[in-house]
Amino acid sequence: MAYLGKSVERDMYFGAKPELFRLAETMRKNSTEAENILWKSLKKFRIKGYIFRRQHPIDIFIADFYCHKIKLVIEVDGEVHDNIQAQEYDDGRSGEIERYGIKVIRFKNEEIINNQELIIQKIRSIITEISSPSLLGEGDRKG
Repeated sequence: MAYLGKSVERDMYFGAKPELFRLAETMRKNSTEAENILWKSLKKFRIKGYIFRRQHPIDIFIADFYCHKIKLVIEVDGEVHDNIQAQEYDDGRSGEIERYGIKVIRFKNEEIINNQELIIQKIRSIITEISSPSLLGEGDRKG
């Protein structure tokens, strides 16, 4: 896909710039073991209409996985995310992404590698929660 030096206007990218798409493509080619495992599992949700994208540009960030239909970002965190500075950055980054009405959830590499079934159950539960209208009305969603 060619980008002509302009910001991509599509609503699922929230104004991401062309250079971010090139970086995302590179990141897709260099996925971690945990990202590869989760990607295989997330593909199974396509049957129900929940299409996840890998290394998806959103504004100035690249989300590990994103489903636009329900505005859900899934982040996969390695050891580098264990220190306090990284956690503070991640919190700020999540807050910026959430400004767009997107829910952000995080899993550690070890969780995905060692407890795949539990992680998929958690994701399935979150998808159900997000996509089910609340009892208060159609416009109010749990989040």
